[in-house]
Amino acid sequence: MGLKDFVQGRRDSADMGQGVWRRAHDRFRRGLDRFHQILERVDDETSLESLIPSANRLADLLPEVRAVAAGAHRLAPSESTDVPASPDGHYADLHRALSKAGNSLALCAEALAMMRCDGACAGGCSKTESVERRVVTVEEQVAEAARILRVAQGPGAPMETSSNDDGISAA
Repeated sequence: MGLKDFVQGRRDSADMGQGVWRRAHDRFRRGLDRFHQILERVDDETSLESLIPSANRLADLLPEVRAVAAGAHRLAPSESTDVPASPDGHYADLHRALSKAGNSLALCAEALAMMRCDGACAGGCSKTESVERRVVTVEEQVAEAARILRVAQGPGAPMETSSNDDGISAA
């Protein structure tokens, strides 16, 4: 563990605590690392070229997952494995969405590994379609987690925005 990892770990602890929000973020990050490890071993140039944009889209989700986890920790601090209670159940829903995103990312890595081992879709689809479907699922689940966080923050809460490459802000 180098100095950079140590500093990042301290920053993560300050922003997300040690509880459920940090664990959901870390699960997502590990899934992303695994996806990229498998991607590095893909030999087929055609498949690799079609998978790189999907891998980049997944990597672009990590800051959003971090922002959602940090926002959730500010709203409902957690230092244990228990999801904080909320009157409307928003925190449980938020944790569920973040966990599903991390699990779906692990399924992306699994689909990529199967594709790499020449596994084909039963319906005869291209090798990369299965991976792409799972990438879309991860994107939807991260968007759902962000939506639930906005609902949990309430109508008067400031909306954090991120800008895309075109300079257009998205909420």
